[in-house]
Amino acid sequence: MLWTVLTVLVGAGWRPLLSGDGAVAVRLHGYAVRNPEATAVVRVLSDVVWDPWMMRALAVAACVWLWRRGRGELALRVAAATVAAALVNQGMKSLMGRERPEWPDPVDSASYAAYPSGHAATAAAVCLMLLWLLRRRVPRPPAWGMAAAAVLAAVSVLGVGFTRVFLGVHWTSDVLAGWVLGAGLAALAITVPLRVRRTGPAEAGRREPSGRA
Repeated sequence: MLWTVLTVLVGAGWRPLLSGDGAVAVRLHGYAVRNPEATAVVRVLSDVVWDPWMMRALAVAACVWLWRRGRGELALRVAAATVAAALVNQGMKSLMGRERPEWPDPVDSASYAAYPSGHAATAAAVCLMLLWLLRRRVPRPPAWGMAAAAVLAAVSVLGVGFTRVFLGVHWTSDVLAGWVLGAGLAALAITVPLRVRRTGPAEAGRREPSGRA
């Protein structure tokens, strides 16, 4: 619902939303220009630590770990959420074609359309899937462990969204849409029924012939 509302408002160019986006962008960009040291740290967080490819690498590592332990279904769920986040995000960018903020004194750059934020969508999808896996794969995880993991995931998801607006390459509504998109795809990957059938030699030997001469 929120995703639909945001997309319609952005597509229609609803003035209050655009004004809010612009006000936040101007304020944060001004701070970024005046504080190059802080901006350098934010760029590392955005372009390295929370980069979508870094998040995808974590998802791939989780998928390999699960597959090697015979948990193909869980691996496919993680892969589905991660791939869907990339594909849907790129499709929406192409469909919406929203321009990124433009500055006479940019502190960072990004290509392609703005809406929604790929950084935000990927971080939300991957972090939520990893939290879900932790809960599924660790029997009775300690409360402090789950709390620490949840805090780390929240800092990553919220943090990467902030960095994209701070660096002047996204509007706030782009980030909100990315969060909603990633969270929604993770929820689908977790809840949609999926069954991976394992076929081994013993099972194959028990199969009846498909036809008789």
